[in-house]
Amino acid sequence: MILIGQYDSPFVRRVAVALKLYGFDYEHRPWSVFGDAEKVTEVNPLRRVPALVTDDGEALLESSAILDWLDDLAGPDKALIARTGLERRQALKICALATGLADKAVSLVYERALHERSTPMWIERCRAQIGGVLYALEADRAERASDWWFGPSIGHADIAVACVLRFLGEAHPDVLNTESWPMLAAHGMRCETLPAFKAASRPFSVTLPPEA
Repeated sequence: MILIGQYDSPFVRRVAVALKLYGFDYEHRPWSVFGDAEKVTEVNPLRRVPALVTDDGEALLESSAILDWLDDLAGPDKALIARTGLERRQALKICALATGLADKAVSLVYERALHERSTPMWIERCRAQIGGVLYALEADRAERASDWWFGPSIGHADIAVACVLRFLGEAHPDVLNTESWPMLAAHGMRCETLPAFKAASRPFSVTLPPEA
């Protein structure tokens, strides 16, 4: 397997952490969507990451689709999410909130780095959405007494939240006030101590297109 994308992307990183927790071997190609756009395009015409190229040459796109395939490959006894039922629906909701937050955080990076003029209304909307999701995640985690979000073992929801918290803290440190979300802060710190997270780690940076 070949994982394409840089580890400072919360989407790439959640796939990498899952690969490591599952114990799957893979080659990592840390291509940038700007600096390595042509190479990325050969795998994904949308020029987005992550992409995972399977051993038979198929290119899987989008983190949720990649993880769904990895869950099948790992089997129901090892899968990092419940197979059916309420717990699966709840876990998918947490993942959706985390990845939606990541989308807004990435949008703010592009607004800051690529646009000559910022759009205050758009920035305020993104920041409001980020704040709303953080409060929702904090409240949900506070209601759960389990070691991890949905039981005694780490799952996709835990990974998705931790990856976006790391990205948000590095890309927008003024937005992530850990005192306002102590449960999330503790969750992120706990995940970052795990070997799988340490092995799939890269400080946040922006690689602009050559013409920028």
